[in-house]
Amino acid sequence: MALRAWAFLAGVLLLHGLGQLPSPAWILLLPLALPLYRAPPPLPLLAWGLAGCLWALAHAHWVVGPPLPAELAGSERIVTGVIYGLPETRGRVTRFTLEAVSVQDSSWRGRIRVGWYGDAPPLAPGERWRMTLRLRPPGGMRNPGGFDYEGWLFRQGDRATAYVRDADSAHRIGYSGAPIHGVNRLRGALAAGIDTALGPQAPFAGILQALAVGDRSGIGPGQWDTLIATGTNHLMAISGLHVGLTAGLGYALVLALWRRVPFLALRLPAQRAAVPAALACALAYAALAGFSVPTQRALVMLLVALGALWWRRTQRPVQTLSLALLAVLLLDPRSVLASGFWLSFAAVGVILYVMAGRTGPAGGVRVWWRVQWAAGLGLLPLTLVLFQQGSLISPLANLVAVPWMSFVVVPLTLAGAALAAVSAPAAALSWDLAHGAVGLLWPLLEFLQTLPGAHWRHTAPAWTVIPALLGMAWLLGPKGLPARWLGLLLILPLLWPPRAEIPEGGFRLTLLDVGQGLAAVVRTRAHTLVYDTGPRFGPRFDAGEAAVVPYLRHVGRYRVDRLVISHGDLDHAGGAASLGAHLPVTEVLSRDPSRFSGRACRAGERWSWDGVAFTVLHPPPYWGDDNVSSCVLRVQGPGGSVLLPGDVEGLGQSVLLRRAGEALKADVLVLPHHGAGGALPADFLEAVSPRLALVSRGFDNRAGHPDPAVRARLRNRGIPLLDTALSGALRVEVPPQGIRVAPGYRHAARRHWHR
Repeated sequence: MALRAWAFLAGVLLLHGLGQLPSPAWILLLPLALPLYRAPPPLPLLAWGLAGCLWALAHAHWVVGPPLPAELAGSERIVTGVIYGLPETRGRVTRFTLEAVSVQDSSWRGRIRVGWYGDAPPLAPGERWRMTLRLRPPGGMRNPGGFDYEGWLFRQGDRATAYVRDADSAHRIGYSGAPIHGVNRLRGALAAGIDTALGPQAPFAGILQALAVGDRSGIGPGQWDTLIATGTNHLMAISGLHVGLTAGLGYALVLALWRRVPFLALRLPAQRAAVPAALACALAYAALAGFSVPTQRALVMLLVALGALWWRRTQRPVQTLSLALLAVLLLDPRSVLASGFWLSFAAVGVILYVMAGRTGPAGGVRVWWRVQWAAGLGLLPLTLVLFQQGSLISPLANLVAVPWMSFVVVPLTLAGAALAAVSAPAAALSWDLAHGAVGLLWPLLEFLQTLPGAHWRHTAPAWTVIPALLGMAWLLGPKGLPARWLGLLLILPLLWPPRAEIPEGGFRLTLLDVGQGLAAVVRTRAHTLVYDTGPRFGPRFDAGEAAVVPYLRHVGRYRVDRLVISHGDLDHAGGAASLGAHLPVTEVLSRDPSRFSGRACRAGERWSWDGVAFTVLHPPPYWGDDNVSSCVLRVQGPGGSVLLPGDVEGLGQSVLLRRAGEALKADVLVLPHHGAGGALPADFLEAVSPRLALVSRGFDNRAGHPDPAVRARLRNRGIPLLDTALSGALRVEVPPQGIRVAPGYRHAARRHWHR
């Protein structure tokens, strides 16, 4: 069974690794694979792999459904639908999923991720609404190391995005009677009840909401930093640990009561009678979490274990884990796209491996410490490859946090949920005690966060994870395994410092995809410059944290030697604070030194890094902090040059032409002001004379950038234009030998769910 499950997994991965989804007609091949199941090896494994691929294809076409048709993209349509799941309000925007029942002048149906800007009315799961939406295909920033928003939408089943137009005409027209919506209304009521009971000043209310109903939107960024640094962030999801604990409590309670009633015990053994109770408790808790993907995985694994207990069959742990893997993939093949899928199965696998063949007492601190130490160490290769960071003190933090959260905080939180329907004061008391328990644990986590190694950052190539996992298996093997220290040799490639890929005198420009804004990174052999940090999209989301920081970590740069803010507009400087909060910045040049804590950016400043010259061409001293005063930076190496002009236009360009002269010439030009109509006049383009033009702009942006006249001017001069909105992050390599342009990240890392 283990090999079959792995073959099925390989087939699912193959399908989701494709850049385009094949036609559903390929599913007809499935009957042709049936004779292979009884053929000599390895043909049966090939059949299982083919089945996995075709099952994932069928699921994508018939369960997830088609994305928004091209003819609806950018249009405004009256949509009738049902609110699915819990709406989330952050600042002045409320986001929710609308399950479309009808779309004006279209037969398309699907889930839509909707944003309601401004003062949205109270929204509840299961409500049926009619509203005018501006529809868009699923889209998001595409940068190396960055969050794949389009992939997240695909995993959630959302096949379009939209925002509400003409909010006054939107109106509620009824309710859906589907049971799932009733469950979600209960979840929303419990989340609101926790807020009401604890009050607006309760710092850990978001943590209790995460544990009670799976809503993690209330956990603040600083709290997430602490949880990630200590490796305890897994405790904030209703996952295998909490579902298993709830099932175990139900099982133990019924087991104890059943044994005390001889009449019942004679007719059905207590061990079997407790199985339905354990399953009912697990299902109830999973329902509170909205049957999220981690909860589904936990339920499936629990079902396999409880099934073996009910039918009194003893299965090897590997068989149980393989059955659970196969069941999860059958339930939702998209699970493989989430990092939690790999971490959860890997964690169970590591624990089973290190405990296999162990003799002696089943409990005790020593065994608990061994489990935490092995899980923390065994998962380190995966966390380094997936997130470019790991926590070396996570075993110590989890040694205390897991039992405290599992046996104190979670029971008190769930007791409050159970009491809410009976007595509001009793529920409030229970939640207040749970909040206090989190408050007792938190100072310890904050202290552990400050220890060396709490937040170890390291960029490891993906190919190193397999030998590292094999090395960990050897290192963590039983005492009888010879020369366990040799496992370190297989781990070394994962830990080895990345080699310098940029030669002396060369540099790389990466124009990041940050929507309607600008963020560029220039890397020389040993130095890093960031030019602008992209826009701020809301009080808790900006391009600095979502694009710039993940990209720098992805390429192994954990320090910014110089940050240049071209001017203070939020589409260029919105991510500066987040960048400084996550990575050390040695020096800042900007037009407003008091705001950005640095020096003024002025024409004439020059410096050299690793054989590459940097020159500030604009503005002269005593200019303001607006578009015409943008810091204009020229980067020159033996192989070519790049001009970064910010939003300079009008008077700024006139002064540049007069003062800079020949110094304006560059091989690569990032279009000023995102390619606005007046930002690239013929004389400025003639002075720069680029061989290649790049533009950073938002897809389907309201301003219509880049302007058709700008496109025509470049086309008439034979200058190719590369666009972040269409290609994702753009990388231009300038080694001493000349200029090379890499494929846009949207194309190079394309998957079938990408726009």
